[in-house]
Amino acid sequence: MFTSHGPSVRELAVQALSSVERGYDLLAPKFDHTPFRTPDRVLDAVEEALAEREGSFGAGLDLCCGTGAGIGMLRRLCRERVTGVDLSAGMLAEAERAYGNGGTGGPGGPGGPGRAGDAPVDFVRADARDLPPALSDAYDLVVSFGAFGHFLPAERPALFSGAYAALREGGLFAFPIGAPIPPSSPVWWAVAGFDAAMRVRNAVWRPPFVMYYRTFPPSGVLADLRTAGFAVETVPLEPFGRLPSGAPRWRLVLARKAGQPRRAPVREGAAE
Repeated sequence: MFTSHGPSVRELAVQALSSVERGYDLLAPKFDHTPFRTPDRVLDAVEEALAEREGSFGAGLDLCCGTGAGIGMLRRLCRERVTGVDLSAGMLAEAERAYGNGGTGGPGGPGGPGRAGDAPVDFVRADARDLPPALSDAYDLVVSFGAFGHFLPAERPALFSGAYAALREGGLFAFPIGAPIPPSSPVWWAVAGFDAAMRVRNAVWRPPFVMYYRTFPPSGVLADLRTAGFAVETVPLEPFGRLPSGAPRWRLVLARKAGQPRRAPVREGAAE
């Protein structure tokens, strides 16, 4: 699962005994060489679905951006600017190294800002449950990948309210979510065992490290999004196939902020 460039067992143990923030600061330089980074096939499937349904966007925000796996996708979808937000200074440093000014994904390129693919990138260190007021009403698209296990169910309302506040009217909060795992699956027992171990760890060790796999069920998540004020729908991510029942293995959650629809999408080559 890990490459020779990834963290050692000792490094992972030190991370696991740290706080979430400190743990990711330590892991950041090697994070992209672990299986914890969001796979490109997930990012590609989400990008394709958003582009087909929405065209391009104005400004985009990656909530809990980590080392920036989703930033390149946002730059291809957004015309104005892209912002990455994360609590870990170490993870943000890696993201800025890759996508900030002078980085391989940084601003610039043919046509300059104003066309999808050329949006400038900035990064903000903040808690996703308490976003700074400067980010309010500023974005047309908010995405998040692989971070929701760090939030307990009681924290979801603050998380979703922050995403809602960051969006302009008609803006979209989008993220992938997997189908519930049946108890008959070995994967169910693996994630249940991991969650149980984390609960024991947090009961006997401080500071806590919040990371669970079964605290983000689709039914509860969709209900909390609607309570936050979103109009919610889901669409299948067909590249991941379907279960024997016919249900999609993965869906893209599309939560839209109530209000006037955002400006009609501008597609590549369309007249401004």
